[in-house]
Amino acid sequence: MKTKIMGILNINSDSFFEDSRITTDEAEQKIVQMINNGADMIDIGALSSRPGSETISDEDELKRVRSVLDTVKKNRFYEKAQFSLDSYSPLTLDYALNCGFKIVNDITGLSNDDVCLTAKKHNASVCIMHMKGEPKNMQANPEYDDVVKEVDDFFKERIEKAKSFGIHDIILDAGIGFGKKLEHNIALIKHYGHFMHFGYPLLIGASRKSMIDKISPSLVSERLPGTLAIHIEAVRNGASIVRCHDVKEHVQAIRVFEVIR
Repeated sequence: MKTKIMGILNINSDSFFEDSRITTDEAEQKIVQMINNGADMIDIGALSSRPGSETISDEDELKRVRSVLDTVKKNRFYEKAQFSLDSYSPLTLDYALNCGFKIVNDITGLSNDDVCLTAKKHNASVCIMHMKGEPKNMQANPEYDDVVKEVDDFFKERIEKAKSFGIHDIILDAGIGFGKKLEHNIALIKHYGHFMHFGYPLLIGASRKSMIDKISPSLVSERLPGTLAIHIEAVRNGASIVRCHDVKEHVQAIRVFEVIR
C-alpha cells in the first residue's frame, strides 16, 4: 500500500510549531503549495491541542476557520487532495463536510455521539485517536501498565462505537505525545504493526514533537530529521498515513524508503 502524506495547516496563533500557523489570507497559497508538493491529504485545524492548551467554543472555532473551509469549497481543492478537519466540534465538522471535506480527525476518539452522527450524516471517514486525559492535563505524569494493550483496548471500544453509528471507514492513530511519556511513545512506534490486526489504515503523527527533544535536545524548528526517523520507522512497522508539517521532505523520504524496501 502506498504511504499517504497528510499535510498540517493550523488556523490558530498558538500551535506549537510556528511555521505551521497560517492566517486565513495565506490559506489558499499554502494549500496549493502542499498539493504541488505531493500531499495526498491536508488536515486543517483551528484549535491547538498542544499540552496545556485550552479549548474554545464551537462558535469561535467555526468563526476562526470558516473562510478557509469556504476557500476549499470555492476552489474545489477537494478534487486534488482529501481534506480532513482536526476538530471534535459537531458544528464545525458539519460545516467542513458540507465544503467537501471527507475526514473527521477527532483527537477525542469519537467521545461525543454528535460527532458520530455528523460523520454518518455525511458518510465521512473518521480518524480515531487515543489520548489519555485532555490537552490541558494530558502530560501530567501519565502512567500505563501496558501502553500498547491500553491503546488496543481503546481502539476496540471506539471501533465498536463507530460501527454502532453505521461508520465503517475508519483510520486509527495511537496519539504519539497525547498523554504519553517518551518510553510510551517509543513502545507504540516499535509496535505500531500490532494495531494492523484491526484491518484499518494506521496514521502516525509525531511531527516535530517534544519526544525528539528528549532524545536529542533541539528547538521545534530543528526537529525535521528526528521527525523523518520516527515516521519512516512507523511506516516500516505498518503505518500507511503520515501526518506532517513538512510535506515536500516527507514525500521524498518516504518514496525513497518505499523503493528500497
